[in-house]
Amino acid sequence: MSKLAIVYHSAHGHTEFIARQVHVGTSDVVGVDARLVPAEDIARRPDDLVAYDGFIFGSPTYLGGVSAPFKNFMDSTGRLWRTQRLKGKLAAGFTVSSLPSGDKLSTLLSMFVFGMQHGMLWVGNPIVPEQHSGVPYEEAANRLGSWSGLMAQAGHAAPADAFVPGDVKTARLFGRHVAQSLERVLVPA
Repeated sequence: MSKLAIVYHSAHGHTEFIARQVHVGTSDVVGVDARLVPAEDIARRPDDLVAYDGFIFGSPTYLGGVSAPFKNFMDSTGRLWRTQRLKGKLAAGFTVSSLPSGDKLSTLLSMFVFGMQHGMLWVGNPIVPEQHSGVPYEEAANRLGSWSGLMAQAGHAAPADAFVPGDVKTARLFGRHVAQSLERVLVPA
């Protein structure tokens, strides 16, 4: 059984809601045990990351980057970086902000660089935006057109679960894709 950690920070519940949708998508893949792991918790025990085969990182986008608690999680892994204990593990990322762009790409790039520094293998988002095939924009998977990871948009001060159907669909498809990728990469010795 492959172990996948969905490591996320959520201040207002939006990123947690998307993390839960990603988790639903991973459950479609037999042989993958995915867990929701708050970034604040794992930052206190970063050595626990070694037990996982892959990670899906999630953070809101604040001022063009990851949130402070998520950055604290990233910083807590310094000892693991020095010993390269996360090398070869799978990594992917997602982010949420209140604007369609909101500089989400810079947040995903921060996660990507973090993964590369640890020697991880990055999994992008191959979902073709469905609005190009006639699906209404708010119902379309990958409506925001992100290839480097999952992007979702939550209205400013909206309830935590107030996402358009396309973003929920994208989160589930993304979770399934990362879990399937983990299964393809992990070949028994």
